[in-house]
Amino acid sequence: MSVLKNLQPERVFYYFEEITKIPHGSGNTKQISDYLVEFARAHDLKYIQDESNNVIIFKEASKGYEKAPCVILQGHMDMVCEKTLESSHDFTKDPLELMVEGDYISAKDTTLGGDDGIAVAYALAILEDDSLCHPALEVLITVDEEIGLLGAAVLDTAPLKGRYLINLDSEEEGYLWVGCAGGLTAQTRIPLKYQEAAGMKYEITVSGLLGGHSGSEIDKNRANATLLLGRFLFEAREKGQYLLAELEGGQKDNAIPRMARALILADSDTGEELRKFAGEFTENLRKEYTGSDEGITVTVEARGDGPEPVLHPVSLEKVLFFLLHYPNGIQKMCGYMEGLVETSCNLGIARLTPESFQCSASVRSSVATEKKALADKIAYLTEFLGGEYKAEGDYPSWEYKQDSKLRPYMVDIYEKLFHTRPEVKVIHAGLECGLFYEKIPGLDCVSLGPDMKDIHTTEEQLSISSVQRVWEYLTEVLKNMKE
Repeated sequence: MSVLKNLQPERVFYYFEEITKIPHGSGNTKQISDYLVEFARAHDLKYIQDESNNVIIFKEASKGYEKAPCVILQGHMDMVCEKTLESSHDFTKDPLELMVEGDYISAKDTTLGGDDGIAVAYALAILEDDSLCHPALEVLITVDEEIGLLGAAVLDTAPLKGRYLINLDSEEEGYLWVGCAGGLTAQTRIPLKYQEAAGMKYEITVSGLLGGHSGSEIDKNRANATLLLGRFLFEAREKGQYLLAELEGGQKDNAIPRMARALILADSDTGEELRKFAGEFTENLRKEYTGSDEGITVTVEARGDGPEPVLHPVSLEKVLFFLLHYPNGIQKMCGYMEGLVETSCNLGIARLTPESFQCSASVRSSVATEKKALADKIAYLTEFLGGEYKAEGDYPSWEYKQDSKLRPYMVDIYEKLFHTRPEVKVIHAGLECGLFYEKIPGLDCVSLGPDMKDIHTTEEQLSISSVQRVWEYLTEVLKNMKE
């Protein structure tokens, strides 16, 4: 039974619900890509599906719009796959379990994939509706945006004739995004040595954090669970000796870690001291993050006793040194645009493996030289500790286009439709527009989208009424692009 059946615009929510039935996490996009191809075939539309599963669908101009400039509508088909600790959801095969409460759609115990499933739903609803008036359309849906804009990076843009691009990957209605940061994924691998030991086992957990998007929410003073765990482990040495057996935190490099855990070996007296210290530590952190992340909880729980491979003391020092010196969070604010984060880093994933300490971080900056300098700092820290550094998914910033024709046109349509002026802004999150801007000479881009909350988290929500208003705006923009 359809959960979204009676919502408007009906066909947008129909396609959104269909998309949530198909597994489409980053790196697992073949099935959703094939769905888009079958849609194109069923509607007699020309299409291209490349080796990476990017899809372009073409639709001719409506009658009377033959001379209008071609428009590219663009979004991405992959989603961030996060779930609660209690969830048994399998993102490789299970459909999302949608819920509607008031004005919001969410998914039970998982991310919703409104980022960027709603873009795909908008595009399909437009493509199937022959009653809409619009110029020639090129609908471009890319893969693996969430793990470094990988689909956009390898896309052959030669078949695209449009020089106006409307990106549908924004999460705030009433805003038109006209520039964004560039970024890369910083990969660290530090070789470690283990030794066998036996003793009482204690699990340390840092939980209750809000997390969030490592770009758009990096300025909200939300804590990083992995780095808090590193701080706890460092200060815990004042309470007694311990040995570190396990450590893990975070799920995605572009999501602020909400939870981290470690397993240590210690005697019972030290374990009891650490349990008391966890309460004090929690209280202090909640004061530090008053107003931004007050749910932080640190616990220490006994987990029996027995033998475990534990880090050699030198390896333990390397891990703690790395976590205490990692350049996380906002590094620099923009000097010419108030409130804009210019450069940041988010340590998103950290894992102890049997051979090494492996970390993955999202590095962002609107300035290419600052992005390089921050990446160099991480590389130097890694190599100083005897590790290996690698940068992946490097993508450029999307520079503000002074002579844009699309931006003032879309502002004008918004004002006429809603009798208020949209806010035009540059954002710190990464968008594929930067890559397309580099690849397609003379490209003019604007990004928009409906209201979403807490994307990349299990609390993700999509506003129903906002989807309706953005649909009205988007179709009005296309309708008025007759010349």
